[in-house]
Amino acid sequence: MPASRLAGHALVEALIAQGVDTVFGVPGESYLAVLDGFYEHRERIRFVACRQEGGAAFMAEAQGKLTGRPGICFVTRGPGATNASIGVHTAFQDSTPMILFVGQVGSDVRDREAFQEVDYRAMFGPNTGGFAKWVAEVDRADRLPEYVARAFHVTMQGRPGPVVLALPEDMLTQRTAAAVLPRVEPVHAWPAPDALEQLHDLLRQARRPIAIVGGGGWTPRSAAALQRFAENWRLPVACAFRFQDLFDNRHPLYAGDVGIGINPRFADRIREADLLLAIGPRLGEMTTGGYTLIEAPRPKQKLVHVHAGPEELGRVYAADLLIQSSMATAAMALEGLEAPSQVSWVAWADEVHAAFEANRVSTPVPGPLDMAEVVKTMERVLHESGRADAIFTNGAGNYSGWLHRYYRYGSLAHTGRTQLAPTSGAMGYGVPAAVAASLLQPGRTVVNVAGDGDFLMNGQELATATGYGARPIVLVVDNGTYGTIRMHQEREYPGRVSGSDLFNPDFAALARAYGWHGRLIAETAEFEPAFREALDRREPTLLHLKLDAQISTSRATLSQLRGAAKC
Repeated sequence: MPASRLAGHALVEALIAQGVDTVFGVPGESYLAVLDGFYEHRERIRFVACRQEGGAAFMAEAQGKLTGRPGICFVTRGPGATNASIGVHTAFQDSTPMILFVGQVGSDVRDREAFQEVDYRAMFGPNTGGFAKWVAEVDRADRLPEYVARAFHVTMQGRPGPVVLALPEDMLTQRTAAAVLPRVEPVHAWPAPDALEQLHDLLRQARRPIAIVGGGGWTPRSAAALQRFAENWRLPVACAFRFQDLFDNRHPLYAGDVGIGINPRFADRIREADLLLAIGPRLGEMTTGGYTLIEAPRPKQKLVHVHAGPEELGRVYAADLLIQSSMATAAMALEGLEAPSQVSWVAWADEVHAAFEANRVSTPVPGPLDMAEVVKTMERVLHESGRADAIFTNGAGNYSGWLHRYYRYGSLAHTGRTQLAPTSGAMGYGVPAAVAASLLQPGRTVVNVAGDGDFLMNGQELATATGYGARPIVLVVDNGTYGTIRMHQEREYPGRVSGSDLFNPDFAALARAYGWHGRLIAETAEFEPAFREALDRREPTLLHLKLDAQISTSRATLSQLRGAAKC
């Protein structure tokens, strides 16, 4: 049995036992004993102090996406927790393992509305409409290792997601001799044998099948098995919204991404399909085109839905076959399905992939800077320089459509995670995610593409990168507007602009003030040499991409949107 020590120290030891070597947070007086524990064990674990709790929570969420194990975030009570809630919500909607530790008021003043007091069970709890898988408050120091181990189990098993643990200040200063518990590994569910037999029959009867993959819990091994399953059956594979790195985008069976800004030709193919095999995605509003590509509650296509969470199966869709399985095991089971020597949909699969390739052909745009060429240039340069495993991050906004459409992500099986982006549609995600990725995997190139509105939601985390030695490359796409909102305004109320104009700083000068290299890019030809220099530079780099105000999406200008609305 270990010697008696502060509960705050025991908590840090419990995290170390789970393999955690980096946590993100903003310090607070409510958990000083934990901060002292990080100092005590500073040779084994680091506390990365961020500049705002929302940025810290996004870093932890990105950590969960990148590693497959829970990202860890510490914040103080009240305002700290409310700021961090955006990251918890993202982890919930994105099915990402994450644990938020919140310093809580002392137990001796609970239920008096003490300074910054919040009931976190009510705020985050699944039974009160919150968005965490489990919320608890640790009242006894001796049970702290138990709660930590359970949090790791809950966050990784079934559908991955966030857990919140509240830590009363006086509990953390108690002494305990409680031993930490062993490293937690998730327990995985495999598909039932009879369900696999039914799926086999449905595949043999199909003429126009498409697989849609997404969700959390994938591993490099399961992504490799997915590719072999697709190759065995010559099955076209699409990736759900912002899960494009689950299948090699250069593979001849890749069909494209299913989400905001979907290729119209591919949307038609999904409607024409006679069998949809959804492996992992929730089939939420973004992936289903507002429940129109796949009509709710009863789709026109035959639907097989494979998901880790039993509560998700049948929640929206009356599918023809429901299969509960972890994503770590589902594709390996599917790989074992014996495929016929020939399938009837070879031409269909080729046609679907051809539509993807055709969608990458860009059209001329107004102004001297072409974002399609910028994204294609990044892909070419990264592959030429041996950096095909580069990690891209982004938040929310129309600017992300260029990445979705023109960048071809590698597969998790071969390159690790290469796309860190919120399916929750949260702005401000990309900069902190890039900082976290650069700190956690410093040997890889990390590129954040941010809109001008998106960047300033968490741009202060450039200071965190400077302080801790992260060196991502940030591209700020500046067209002087909240682009997505302006797009909707022009569609619904053409010419009546309200609240969507932005008044931006000199982003390159701002970056230099943080100790970064900053440069303005006004023309397409200027981008490639600047990007190559950024790849070789020791300090982080921000490239300020100044776009024509007319540029709204990868498919339409503001004038075109306004003209279509008037019609």
